[in-house]
Parts: sequence; C-alpha cells; structure tokens
Amino acid sequence: MSLKIKSSKEVTFDQLSLGEVMLRLDPGEGRIRTAREFKAWEGGGEYNTSRGLRKCFGYKTAVVTAFVDNEIGHLIEDFIMQGGVATDFIKWRDDDGIGRTVRNGLNFTERGFGVRGAVGNPDRGNTAASQLKPGDIDWDHIFGKLGVRWFHTGGIFAALSASTAEITIEAVKAANKYGTIVSYDLNYRPSLWKTIGGLKKAQEVNREIAKYVDVMIGNEEDFTASLGFEVKGVDHANNQGAIELDAFKNMIETAVKEFPNFKVAATTLRHVHTATVNDWSAILWHDGKFFESRKYPELEILDRVGGGDSFASGVQFGFMEFNDAQKAVEYGAAHGALASTTPGDTSMATRKEVEKQISGGGARVVR
Repeated sequence: MSLKIKSSKEVTFDQLSLGEVMLRLDPGEGRIRTAREFKAWEGGGEYNTSRGLRKCFGYKTAVVTAFVDNEIGHLIEDFIMQGGVATDFIKWRDDDGIGRTVRNGLNFTERGFGVRGAVGNPDRGNTAASQLKPGDIDWDHIFGKLGVRWFHTGGIFAALSASTAEITIEAVKAANKYGTIVSYDLNYRPSLWKTIGGLKKAQEVNREIAKYVDVMIGNEEDFTASLGFEVKGVDHANNQGAIELDAFKNMIETAVKEFPNFKVAATTLRHVHTATVNDWSAILWHDGKFFESRKYPELEILDRVGGGDSFASGVQFGFMEFNDAQKAVEYGAAHGALASTTPGDTSMATRKEVEKQISGGGARVVR
C-alpha cells in the first residue's frame, strides 16, 4: 500500500521542517580545545533534511525556525539561502545587545579520527528557536492555504524547552488536519531532557507526538528511551554501535501495534569499527513488510554528523518521487553514506551520485 501523498502541483512546498538551525563551528582535523580557527557551517537535525531535499534532489523546501536579529542570525540565514531553502517562515527576535534574554545557537563539533570519536559541544541555551511557542506560527495558512506535501520535525527540537514540545504537538496536529505526511526523527538526547523532566518527560512528550506521525525514524535507543519500547537481545556494551536486526524488527512490530498510525518506520544500521570506518546500511518497515538497503561495508567516514538526516531526506524523496518503500530505503542509505564523506552537517551529494551508489557504482575517478 502506497502513502497518500499530495501532488506537487497542488502545493507550494514539497517539504517543510520545524527545528533549530545553529551555527556550526568546525576545527577541521584538529580539536575544539586547541583550535585557533574554525570553519563555519549551518546545521540542525530537522533543517538538514530540507536542505538535502533541495540541493540534492531539487525539491521546493522551507524551514520554520527563529533567530535573533543580529549579525550571527543573518549569517545563519545566509547559509540557509545558499542552500536554497525558503526562509519565509523564520521568526526574528529583537537583539538585547548581549544575549541576556535571547540568542542564536552555536554548535562546536569535531569530527574524530580512528579511535578518537567525534565530539559535539552545543552552546544553545536560551536561543530564539527554543522560545518558539504555540500560536507563533500560522499553521492553517502554511498547511491549509499554501499546501505542503511532507512535514518533518524531531525529538531534538521538541526537547529544547517546554514550549518547543508544545509547538511541535501543535504542528503535527495541523499537518494531520490538512493531509500532509508527517515524519519524525526521535533523535533522543538525554542531555537535552535532563533539566526538563528527564526520561519520563521525554516519553510523555514523544508518545503524544507519535499519535500524529506517519513516518517514524529512529534507532533502537531512540525507540526504547523516547517511546518506552524494550529491545530484547541487544548487548549495548559489546555491540559497538551494531544492533541485532531481529530484535529491531520485533520492536517495530510492537510499536506499530500500539501506534497503528505509523505507516513507515525506519532506521540506519551502523557498526562502528572506528570513528572513520563504519559498516552502514538501513532498514524500513512499511505495510507489514521490511525492506533492507544494500550494504556499505567499511564505509570510510570524513564527518558522520548529519548522516542520519541525509538518510531521512532520502527516504522522504523515495516516497514523494516514487511512492516505493524499497526505493525509499535505498535512496536514504545511499544519501546518508555520501553525506558521511563530506564535511559539515548537510549533504553535498547530487542525485546522480546517489543513484550511482544505489546501482552499485564504485569510487573510480570521474573525468
């Protein structure tokens, strides 16, 4: 059974995301603690999917977020504009001069190498996006009048504050009302929840959001922590990032019984040999069946941040373009693999490169 997705001819945007976009500061091959210069990028788990769909796959996308009206806010806006993502729904907050009441988010991220894992050090307290609240966005105008085929948000944004959890619930309800497909990346981060209610609050919020989700994305940790489902038979201490496929399948089958609104559930499958070598593939559940992507053994990683977001955007493209579950998981896995070979949070791949990987193409020089 295919998803009921609106035609691109009847909407203004193919996809819309809701989330915080931060200024990422990257020390390249060095360490944050010893850096003397940083490369600047933009990035955010939800926004990254919109940029991937626009730059790699040519879809019309937009982001709902908020910035302080100062030089840093407009720098991040400029990055978003370079990525081709519409900025119509950015909310601007007045600058108080020093960030006492509101500020823009920063994310210091080093890539890791070999036995040294990647390190993220976000600085995002009291940000403009974290202060978004119900009533700030005219969802009826966006989903009802303008029209959107696919709406994407996630557990990182929902965890930023009590009000972002509330506006996320408001948004998914509105998208449902107007027949827009809703996808949600659970993206559980204990550090984000610990000061606003911890695991109990995470499950309370995510289980409410889950009632309105069509496409749920997340690994076994996400499903267990965010939704309270237990995965049996997985030794987290010894599996080095791998999960047992049968255990994950059992968990998804349990989840869709409790949330029959889930039409798709998907995750990447990673086995971490080192920070720079991972086995990579993906699995997707749809209409009672599991679909597995081709495998990318010993994938060499330049920058793993954003690989899962590129997987999510590839899945979205596969359904919107073909409405085919097998193609969706293949596009997702290939796009995520390629995103891991370039710096920054967002994909630098082309559709032609993604399709080359799906067809089994190698890494020979292209002349």
